[in-house]
Amino acid sequence: MLRKSVVTLSAQVMAKIGAVTDFLFDEISWRVRWLVVDTGTFLSGRKVLLPPSAFSHVNHIGHQLAVNLTRQQVKDSPDIQSDEPVSGQIETDLYDYYGWSPYWYTGFYMGGYGCAGGPFAPNSPGFRSREPSAEDADRARGDRHLRSVKEVTGYHIHARDGEIGHVADFLLEDGDWSVRYMVVDTRNWWPGKKVLISPRSIQSTSWSDRTVNLDVDREKVKQSPAYDGSEAIDRAYEYQYHGYYDGQRVPEPV
Repeated sequence: MLRKSVVTLSAQVMAKIGAVTDFLFDEISWRVRWLVVDTGTFLSGRKVLLPPSAFSHVNHIGHQLAVNLTRQQVKDSPDIQSDEPVSGQIETDLYDYYGWSPYWYTGFYMGGYGCAGGPFAPNSPGFRSREPSAEDADRARGDRHLRSVKEVTGYHIHARDGEIGHVADFLLEDGDWSVRYMVVDTRNWWPGKKVLISPRSIQSTSWSDRTVNLDVDREKVKQSPAYDGSEAIDRAYEYQYHGYYDGQRVPEPV
């Protein structure tokens, strides 16, 4: 599981190309669609977008992501404007440049870093699962509701009966690149505790008001398992967490 932290990226030739400074996720599915990479001195501070499917390996100990691309491919990729929203056309241009199937193609999702070096590697025969349909074209032109992790950090969290804190961080699952939890700082309401909130507990989100509304009350959050950022989220913790919130059956910890 990846914290929302800056990590070093290395290309196929293991040469450093920059660091991740943000993640863009789909507000509907809460899956990460793009990683924002600051290329630093490599490209004089230019920022590029890379999809999760571009990564072949995650080194948690070294805080590194191995990119299944060459430095030249990254250098020649389409420019993005960091201060402008990522439009459907920009996403389409990026996927066309790399020769990858867009994630919005029906029935095909390039989730998980394991896909990058597998049978769907860039420009491999039969990489595209099918020809794009008219619906795909509409989605490519439209707004796919991408949100920035950096932007959402600081949003106010409201339970059914009042505010409980604000978004302090995110925990991402690098297996399917989903936003697994929001880390909520409750110190303005209940000093000294941070808790995790799953996107499944979200009732609605007001992006204009910078507010996340939950489908649980404050007491439910207060009694939830505490989160210690110095420790990894393991199977035992998740078993306790999901059992507390919704009784979801998850594998017994071993």
